[in-house]
Formats: sequence, structure tokens, C-alpha cells
Amino acid sequence: MCAFPANQYPLENRVLVSQRKSAVILGAQWGDEGKGKIVDVLSEKFSVVARYAGGHNAGHTVIIKGKKFVLQLIPCGVLRPECKGVIGNGVVLDPMAFLNEVKKLKDAGLPVDGQLFVSNRAQVILPYHRMIELAAENAPGRTKIGTTSRGIGPAYEDKMHRSGLRVVDLLNSALLRTHIENACHEKNTIAHALFGTEPLDPKTMYEEYARAAEQIAPFVTDTAVLLNDALRNGEKVMFEGAQGALLDIDHGTYPFVTSSSATAGGAVTGTGVGPTQIGTVIGVTKAYVTRVGEGPFPTEIHDDSADLLRARGQEYGAVTGRPRRCGWLDLPLLRYSNMINGTEWLVVTKMDVMDECAEIPVCTGYKIDGKVTDVIPADMRGFESIQPIYTKLKGWKASTEGITEFDKLPKLAQDYLHFIEKESGAKIGMVSTGPDRDQTMTIAGFEEALKA
Repeated sequence: MCAFPANQYPLENRVLVSQRKSAVILGAQWGDEGKGKIVDVLSEKFSVVARYAGGHNAGHTVIIKGKKFVLQLIPCGVLRPECKGVIGNGVVLDPMAFLNEVKKLKDAGLPVDGQLFVSNRAQVILPYHRMIELAAENAPGRTKIGTTSRGIGPAYEDKMHRSGLRVVDLLNSALLRTHIENACHEKNTIAHALFGTEPLDPKTMYEEYARAAEQIAPFVTDTAVLLNDALRNGEKVMFEGAQGALLDIDHGTYPFVTSSSATAGGAVTGTGVGPTQIGTVIGVTKAYVTRVGEGPFPTEIHDDSADLLRARGQEYGAVTGRPRRCGWLDLPLLRYSNMINGTEWLVVTKMDVMDECAEIPVCTGYKIDGKVTDVIPADMRGFESIQPIYTKLKGWKASTEGITEFDKLPKLAQDYLHFIEKESGAKIGMVSTGPDRDQTMTIAGFEEALKA
């Protein structure tokens, strides 16, 4: 017989625990959907925002009264003084990138001491990870994935190989020295043999990262305990995804994916919070689609329409600066994302970018080898034969920029959103009509759904 500690969960509180509302916010496409802004907008309603995957490749952009913030590693919630930010165990942490971002926030007058926390179980990115990734990505004959070359993939490789360095180990100077010496010997040998790379100096690396460890130490804690305590105490927690569901290591367009779990499931493994504590899942989608780097893109466009979307949407990578590939909204991919994430609500961003389109094609299905389907192929070769089936909608040819009430949108813009909602199978809860925090509308029912 299982015995529970007395009074740990009083009977009168058990229903409240099961009904508690937390939320996962994730990208429903290939990243760059505008998650940063949406997390910032919604963080007003949450006590804690926790990153659960990825590294300093997120590029979450937030504009507050014209001032631009680009957060690559730190959760966007820290831009609100009353909101705590957590970097979970599922994130890979570059100590130098972290300290640089902290400095920028402090220089901007945003205090992070006592507000920002780093998991003691998060894996650490070290210089040899960047060395290996950069060399491999540029090696002759290798398939280019289009990574940011920041060492994120190799850090996850070491994690799965059980040879990585965790933050808790970073704080142990003796262990850190031994780890760096052993790892440098191994990585230098491999990189030189395979790619002709010059070796890294372990002594210099140790000294640099030992100093960084001292600065990081005040932020380090057991974030799984912190998050579970917060939920138990009635605080609301938002789990912030990185990249997008279609870049997920398991469910994305493999091998052109990221190295971590970008789906809602990653919020559980990447923070130590159980699945029964997840209240809802919110997917963020652009009114069209973009992709950075290599990989399949069924609805990609190459004519003047792509140039229009790229120019109006400022579609250049926040991390890499690379121009993003642009295409029409792909509903089969969106439905797939909603399915694997259990998405309840959608947030549609960059609605205003479509204002000058006279006609808007939307992909509603595929034709593969003459057969109509909306099933996403697992084999990348299957994407080569996809013929998108488009439904053409009339553009509204009027400005939606800054509109914050649904009824004030042009009728054809309203029709476009109704069409997305009907075809995607998820409810639209918010619409972004510009880059600023205030250029956002909330649809009836969404705000109530987020209330505990």
C-alpha cells in the first residue's frame, strides 16, 4: 500500500492542483514566428517564464515602445520586473553568451539579480563544441544543415554521449580543469584528424571558464524544485519554446532540424515539471511561412511576392542575419504541428505584413505522386514530389498595422483568420499587427482561458 506524507496535499487542495493553469508557448512552424514578442506580451499574466530547449540561437525579438531587445538565451519574461526567468535543464548554456546577455540587460536598466535562474543540470557549451560544429558544417562533401555554428548540436551530442559538462560541474573548479584537459585532448585530436583544425589550449580555456563560473554561480539553482514549488504555491508558469515544432529532433523535417525537443513534450523533460501540470499549449504561427537554412519547404515562393513579404516582414535572422526563405501559409504543416503538440490556441503574427497582397494563396493539402493527402512525409525524398494544393483568398489591401480590436480589421482580413482557425483545428487567441508590444489584439475567450 502506498502511503503519502501527512498533510502534503490536503484533500481540499487536490482539485485546485489538478486544475492549475500553466502554458507552453512554442513555434508552430520552422521558428522565427515571433514567439519572443508573444511571450513578452503574455508574461504579464505569469509569475515565471521558463526556457526548456535550445541554446543561444533563439533570436527572440521584443520591441517595447520602439526599443528593441533580442534575447538569444534568457527567457523573454525577464523584460517584466515582476516576472522570474528560468533557464531549464533542457537548455545548453554558453557561459560567455549568458554573461554577455546579462550585461546588456543590466546596461539597459533591467535588473536580473534575484529574478533570473539557471538550472544546475543544464549542459554547458565550450569552445571545442563550436570548433567541431564549424569545421563539420564547412567540410567538403558534408550535407549542410544550416546551423548557427554556435556549438549547440555538439553540446547535445556530448549530453547524449554522457560525456558533457553540466552547470553544477562548471562550478567545481577541480572537476572543470580535469574535464577541459581530457575533452580538449579528445576534441583537438578528432578535429585535426578530420578537418585539419588548429588545437585549442586547455589551460587558457580553463582559466577563462573558471572566471565565468564565479559570475554565473549566483544564478544557479535546482530549477526543477523552483518551478514545482511555484506551481504548488499557486503561481502561474509559462514554458517558452525555442525554434519551432517542425525543427524538432524527432518530429521535424529530419535531418534539417535542431538538436533538441522543440515540441510541447520538451517542456516536461526540459524543466522537470510533470505533464499533468501543463494547462494549455499555445502555438505561434505567422500569417505566412518562413524558414532559415536548408531543408524542405513545400510552399516556398521565389517571385516578387517573396520579396514583398521579406521586405515588409523584415525577414532576416535575428541571430545569423541571413535572409529568410518565404512562402505561403502551409495548413497541412500547421495541422501536423497542432496534432503533435496538442495545441489548443493559436497566435497569428505578422498579420500586417500581408496588407499589400491582392491575392493570398493558402496551401490546404498536398498532391504526392498523383494522390491527394495532408499527411507529412517522414522521408525527405517525399517532399521533393509534393505539389501544394492552394486555395486562393482575396487580400484586403488595407492597413491592419496597430489594430487591436478584431471588429476593426478589414472584413477580408477577418475572413482570412476565420479560414485559418477552421482549417487548422485550433482556436485563434491572439493576433499581432506590428512588432511593438502594444500592437497586439486578444480574441474573446483567450484571456479567460489563461486565468487560473
